Amino acid sequence: MASVARRARSSRGYCPAVVLALVAVLAASAAAADDESRGPDWHVVSVASLLPSTVCTAARAASNSSALSVVHRHGPCSPLLARGGSPSHAEILDRDQDRVDSIHRRIAGAPTTINPARASKQGVSLPAHRGVPLGTGNYIVSVGLGTPKKDFLVVFDTGSDLSWVQCKPCRDCYEQQDPLFDPAQSTTYSAVPCGAQECQRLDSKSCSSAGTCRYEVVYGDQSQTDGNLARDTLTLGAAPSDTLKGFVFGCGDDDAGLFGRADGLFGLGRDKVSLASQAAARYGAGFSYCLPSSSHASGYLSLGAAAPPNARFTEMVTRRDTPSFYYLNLAGIKVAGRTIRAPAAVFRAPGTVIDSGTVITRLPARAYSALRSAFASSMRRYKRAPALSILDTCYDFTGHATVQIPSVSLLFDGGATVSLDFSGVLYVSKVSQACLAFASNGDDTSIGILGNTQQKTLAVVYDVANQKIGFGAKGCT
Repeated sequence: MASVARRARSSRGYCPAVVLALVAVLAASAAAADDESRGPDWHVVSVASLLPSTVCTAARAASNSSALSVVHRHGPCSPLLARGGSPSHAEILDRDQDRVDSIHRRIAGAPTTINPARASKQGVSLPAHRGVPLGTGNYIVSVGLGTPKKDFLVVFDTGSDLSWVQCKPCRDCYEQQDPLFDPAQSTTYSAVPCGAQECQRLDSKSCSSAGTCRYEVVYGDQSQTDGNLARDTLTLGAAPSDTLKGFVFGCGDDDAGLFGRADGLFGLGRDKVSLASQAAARYGAGFSYCLPSSSHASGYLSLGAAAPPNARFTEMVTRRDTPSFYYLNLAGIKVAGRTIRAPAAVFRAPGTVIDSGTVITRLPARAYSALRSAFASSMRRYKRAPALSILDTCYDFTGHATVQIPSVSLLFDGGATVSLDFSGVLYVSKVSQACLAFASNGDDTSIGILGNTQQKTLAVVYDVANQKIGFGAKGCT
């Protein structure tokens, strides 16, 4: 500004009007630049709010609603945390990579490694790539099972089909939060016979000496559950109508693996044995959920595909090789309102699966490289931090009261544009290590995965009846 004033004096003498005019122009430019960094294409966030609270602020689902309250299994709202502790961020991300590897193997049709000791003990040969789900997820709900009902904390997982809980008598069970389900104490319990259609649909099954159906499920992280296929009454809400009689599930009596202290797992995949499919006659073909922005808050899981007015939909894609998954077509990404330099074909070639149990979204290598470049260009004001496991674009916010982060929006086929919440842009392990919450597949041929971090705060609607998937902003409020 001083040099501008000197130039104004040099030829015509001191001119206050000129100086003031130039000051006004420069001030307006600075204000415009500041408005741009604080506009709808940017998030301005207090650094003090980056880390989740250690106190649960979750609200309970309405008593007259069949919606189930969803909490993060490692957060302060989780009853599992009190006894089981919480893994480190590096451990969570390393396990996430195991799940992603399993998804890629399953879709590619590659053999899935099975624990030979357990396979030998059971005397079975599991399919190479069918019927092998993907490992436990990150969010839990409470359901009632049996008559009279007993409540159980279970992981819900869109990448699995069969629902199960651990049961008495148990030959080999891991330690869980609640007492085991006791079939002898339920007046509505019955074992599924080997000849039943539900048994015949299972990929890995056998018959007991009593002629009842035995199931076996091996997950991608080598966790495993074995037991009897059974029927009983499932309670999903407080109203008498919120029950499913004759619900088919696994009564596990030989289980091991990385289930934490969860009482079991409920599958929401597309197979006929999943909870979503069995509940379709009562609630409609589909379901929706909202994952909270932080582990100290709550979301919901609701059967039926009721959509909020602001939901934006894209086509649900079906693939014959892995029909249980929910696929959609991601076509592009915007950073700070500008589309990254990756053509839609880069995303469409491998396709994209949406998964509630994968933490970090995986992109084709070319797409991730373009995203990382655009994001880093907008973050040049901040000091870089070391990588965290699979996350290679991290920043140190130490000494900042607030930070300005570029918005990230996902573009889907059909024109649906979904703007991510701030919690879906960064994965924060600590103030000095906040990382872009996306990762590369390492190639352009492996399937892309839309993970649960990017789904936070969105009402995610699986409208199976109309074969579409929708996203509504501020879904948990």
